[in-house]
Amino acid sequence: MNAAYRKNEETNREERIAPNPIKKTVHVMVAASEWGMDGLRYRRHRLAEFLKNQPETAEVIWLCPTPHITEDAYSSLPNGIRQFPITDIMPHKLFRFGRYMDLFYQSKLRSLLFYLKKEQQEHRIQLWFTFPGFPLLADLFPWDQVIYDCSDLWSSPIDGKKTVLSSIRQTLIANAEKRIIENADVVFCTSTYLRDKVVEMRGNAEHVYVFENGVEYLSFAEETETAVGIRPVDFTGKIVGFIGGIKPKLDFELVSEVARLRPDWLLLFVGPDGTGQSSEFQELLSNKNVLWIGSVPSAEVPKYMNTIDIGIMPYKDSPYNEAVFPLKLFEFLAAGKPVVGSNLPSTKNCIAEGIYIHLEGNQAVEFVEACDQFEKENEPKRIVERQNIARERDWHVIFTRMMETSHQYGEERDTSARG
Repeated sequence: MNAAYRKNEETNREERIAPNPIKKTVHVMVAASEWGMDGLRYRRHRLAEFLKNQPETAEVIWLCPTPHITEDAYSSLPNGIRQFPITDIMPHKLFRFGRYMDLFYQSKLRSLLFYLKKEQQEHRIQLWFTFPGFPLLADLFPWDQVIYDCSDLWSSPIDGKKTVLSSIRQTLIANAEKRIIENADVVFCTSTYLRDKVVEMRGNAEHVYVFENGVEYLSFAEETETAVGIRPVDFTGKIVGFIGGIKPKLDFELVSEVARLRPDWLLLFVGPDGTGQSSEFQELLSNKNVLWIGSVPSAEVPKYMNTIDIGIMPYKDSPYNEAVFPLKLFEFLAAGKPVVGSNLPSTKNCIAEGIYIHLEGNQAVEFVEACDQFEKENEPKRIVERQNIARERDWHVIFTRMMETSHQYGEERDTSARG
């Protein structure tokens, strides 16, 4: 046997025993709305961009409902994510029930499924539900993995009010979510409250995990500028601020009373109005020491964080808010700001002197007293303490742990199959 022949045989043997190259993954993410529609960056947006930037990712597809009629099945977003919108039955929000009923969306998924079948030859295909829409999708394709990232108590009214329509909606969403939970290989929850609800629907706690919301730490910790034109001339009082989506889950009556009790404070609200110009929000804005900026670009948010003295999260006492872990808590802390929150049970483990105060109920006097406790909010030592807490909650850290957990499930499943 000559040397050339032996070398050729060795090469062939190495190729036969070498593991197959790891397939890249196409991530299909079921989202609640079109990218950028709310003017806010939620957990699902950050997760999608994290996945897009992973070396083992081939593509991220943002599958979302839309009230608008769209001509193109796909559109490429500036960040490289591909968007696939599913048009609602009718534009009015009353017709959003179709997102949870198979009859009204199944046929609209055909082109996506056709595309995925071609991609399956070269890639792993992974499905992420980030809201309980289009539940049949889990059964329509042989996914390599199905994950539900549960961040809200979706079936509960956000304003805490119950009507006939909200009860019907609640039933539809609850049924859709139960199907998703039962089909999911892994479920991630943003609070222990949500985990308990998921375990109840799932019938067991297997592969159900809590990963609270996080923060883009460096964006807030390294920002040195403040927003221009916010602090009034010769103003010496505190600027107390809420920065985020302004929605009916907030207690506007509480904040109105706080504004009346402390006319020497400026109460700053930054974010899009998601209340439909509710009377409660408009009454709040009638106070002379309340300022609403409206929506600002994400890149500008850290500057407004730097402008305030104390961050506030004034939530109503409602079933919906029992499940909420607010996105803004660690953003305030990353900016070095102390925080006062109300009716957010999921945040109680974050209570710490000089860092975070949590209240229950809607007593404005207690809320004012809590803010007054932060007399040394700008003390360097306190700022460092707050930022150290936030640093451990960076989105990259959280999402990396989530991916490790999902990979661990895949390894367990493969081992079980081989056994």
